[in-house]
Amino acid sequence: MRRLLADLGRVRYIYTQDGELRSEGEGDVMEVFANPRRSTLVANHTLYLNLYSFDYLELKQSPQQETYFDLVQEGNCLRLIPLSTPMQERQERSLNVSAIEAMMEQVLSARWDAEIDDDSAEPF
Repeated sequence: MRRLLADLGRVRYIYTQDGELRSEGEGDVMEVFANPRRSTLVANHTLYLNLYSFDYLELKQSPQQETYFDLVQEGNCLRLIPLSTPMQERQERSLNVSAIEAMMEQVLSARWDAEIDDDSAEPF
């Protein structure tokens, strides 16, 4: 379960209780963990999934051939429909890291230029 869920990024979620819709929305899977003293948390468009909150996972496919995950416990079901693939998530993370590195280079370069200018300025 952990391996399958850990690769999820952005998902659409649907929470039902005894077949009745309780909540739905979109969010990012931030963490997948197993801790008997904590619960699954869905808030502020983020999901923290505790494997102890569920009895089992069903891997299903929609008529449109899209894979989705049903996390089930008694009469409760949290359906997770991936909105991105693990490959897309890795590419986005890589692009974000590259953008941050480029920005840091510009900041450091500007700071060094400012320090050089300060050192070469003649005192009054």
